Amino acid sequence: MAEGSSSGEPIDVLVKSSRDLLRPEELLREATRDIVKDEIRKHLEKTLHDEPALDQALRDAVHDLLTARAMEYAALVRVGTATARLGLAALPDEVRRALTKDLVDLLSKELGQIVERSL
Repeated sequence: MAEGSSSGEPIDVLVKSSRDLLRPEELLREATRDIVKDEIRKHLEKTLHDEPALDQALRDAVHDLLTARAMEYAALVRVGTATARLGLAALPDEVRRALTKDLVDLLSKELGQIVERSL
């Protein structure tokens, strides 16, 4: 068997994957990227510390973004709810009653588990 080739044996696969994980060029690149990110983060934090108005503007913008996302998710839930109601309303009465009962049972069970985990 040629050097560097793998026979497919578990130990050969393990050795090859370990070598791949420890490739020095990969480690160097990741470490350099982390150092650069840390330096940029420090510079930005210093800038925000030196300019309180800019810091507050960024905080306000992030708050607005999170609020907008929450409103988007709430709207999606309302659309899903309306769609589910439409689907239920389109069903024959006996199917709707059975499905509604199953949904209520499922939701009750799920909510009960959520409450139990939060206590």
